[in-house]
Amino acid sequence: MARYTGPVCRLCRREGLKLYLKGDKCFTDKCPVAKRNYAPGQHGQSRKKVTEYGLQLREKQKVKRFYGINESQMARYFDIADKMQGITGENLLHLLETRLDNAVYRLGFAQSRPEARQLVTHGHFIVNGHKTDIPSFKITQGDVIQVKEKSRNSEKIKSIIENHNGTQVSWVNVDLEALKGTIVAEPTRDDIDIPVEEHLIVELYSK
Repeated sequence: MARYTGPVCRLCRREGLKLYLKGDKCFTDKCPVAKRNYAPGQHGQSRKKVTEYGLQLREKQKVKRFYGINESQMARYFDIADKMQGITGENLLHLLETRLDNAVYRLGFAQSRPEARQLVTHGHFIVNGHKTDIPSFKITQGDVIQVKEKSRNSEKIKSIIENHNGTQVSWVNVDLEALKGTIVAEPTRDDIDIPVEEHLIVELYSK
């Protein structure tokens, strides 16, 4: 399944909530979800009976769109989570939360996850002293994520740092002067603020 390249605001409207895929725009009156809080398309405003499968599917789609992954990646993460000790749904969210692109977003070095993924892909960050341009790279407690020296004069990076308004979670620590962040703990379910019922995803994949 190819990566979605269409208007991301349609994804928010389809899920009926803000996925925060457009950065600052999501917090303004221009947000399409605030203006048209119904699904896109000709029949978006019609009432439809939602089945049990439909609820499970929507939760899966919601998580995929929050973290910007495709179907095959989602299935692979679920397989890994299912083999881990603990609660499968929480394991799944933990795996997604510890992706490098999400960590960059949580550190406040990007205004959205899509922007974080782009910055990582373009090689603007180093992890533990090594250039890492793979968005799905798994970070762990103790890892240090730093803006690459050559990227510090980038207008994009300067703009992000100037508008930095603190970290969003307690499991990361940021040093703005050094332009680096440290993973100080493993994220728990309480740290993951996306509105999703992960048990429905487990039920879907368990069929």
